[in-house]
Formats: sequence, structure tokens, C-alpha cells
Amino acid sequence: METTSRVDGQAPVAEDQQQVRLARRTVDGYLEAPFPWYGLDEAFTGPRWLMQVGTAADGAVEHGSIGHGDEPSVRNEHLAAAASESREKFAVVVTVAASPSRRSADGTGLLEATSVSSAAWLAGVGLLSFTWPGQMDHSLRDDWLEQQTETAWELADDLAGDAWSSLSLPVDGVATPFHYRESEFGWVLAGSTEAGVHLGAYGRGMSAYGLGFAMIKDIAAYA
Repeated sequence: METTSRVDGQAPVAEDQQQVRLARRTVDGYLEAPFPWYGLDEAFTGPRWLMQVGTAADGAVEHGSIGHGDEPSVRNEHLAAAASESREKFAVVVTVAASPSRRSADGTGLLEATSVSSAAWLAGVGLLSFTWPGQMDHSLRDDWLEQQTETAWELADDLAGDAWSSLSLPVDGVATPFHYRESEFGWVLAGSTEAGVHLGAYGRGMSAYGLGFAMIKDIAAYA
């Protein structure tokens, strides 16, 4: 689960919202992936938008995210939490290539295997990107993010723990089990597909219980 994405692919955790938006809108990285991308199925008729891809140490695309609904903004001092949640309704789907532990392309080291926990961690950290408490002093933000990111890691590493419940949702029309949890910031879920990828998702203002996932037929159409 350790890839360069923990630093680069999840940059919005440590950067301002403007930088998050600048990192989006390019389909090039998505087209380089050797695995299929997933998003919400056709039952969702709202806006869809590219976010970011994450790469392994050897530069191979390993995961990426597709947004649905309102583009979320980081909570700030000028928006009460309740107002922010009522204004923004979004769900983000994270696709993670399922791969075993393997040597890097240059043969200099080992790349860790990816798993459902990888998808759960990426989804958990993704949700944190847009949910830091607005009443918090900016000087404390980095400490809060570090603490919450570590918590997301620990939760993802214990999918059988009490923090998670079971949820069945359709993936390409097939009922698929997911691990699911809620927090004051939104919800996170993670599971695997028959297409050889793991799926993570997070959102706020949209119920996870009514979602379905489907393989994206033409990711280039998102450009």
C-alpha cells in the first residue's frame, strides 16, 4: 500500500483548494493506466469530473479518483459545517489496481502489494482533504491532518474491526460486498471487483446506500 501517492497522489491533504483544482482536469495519466477505471453507474446523472492519479515508485499508474456531483471545497471559517454539508453533495470513486508485491521496474526495490485496505486508506484520506474543521486555527491544521491521516491508516488496516460495517452495492450489475464506515465528516467504503481492481469511495451529502458502480467505457470522454 506504500506508494508515492501517499505524498503526491493525496496532495490536497496538505495543500490549499486552489492547488487541488489545478491538479485536476488532465486525462493523460488515466489513459496510461493498464487497468479499467470505475465511477458511479448510469443511475447517477449529475456532473462527473477527473481528480488525480497516483503512481508507484517506478512511475506506473496505480490508482486514481473520479468525482461526482458538486465539487467539494475545504471547510473554512466562513462556512458553518451544516451549511457546507447542505450545499455540497458529492461522491468520489477511487480505483486501485490489484497487484501483488513486486520488484520495481528498475530492479532497485520492492513495491508493496495493493489491497482493499489500500482503497480504504486512499478513500479515508481523500475525505479528509475537504473536511478539516473550519474553527481550527491554521497553525494547528498540519498536526490535525497528521493525526487524522494516521487514524485513517489504522482503520484501513483493520477492516474487520468494529469501526466498519458491511454493505452490499452493485458493481457492473453484480451485488458486491463493501466495508463501510461513517464519521462526522462523511462516509467511506471499500471493496473489490471481478475486474481485478479494488474500489474505494467517499462522500458527503449523498447516501452511500443508493450508489452503484460501473466500469467507465471511455475515460477520454472526461477530458
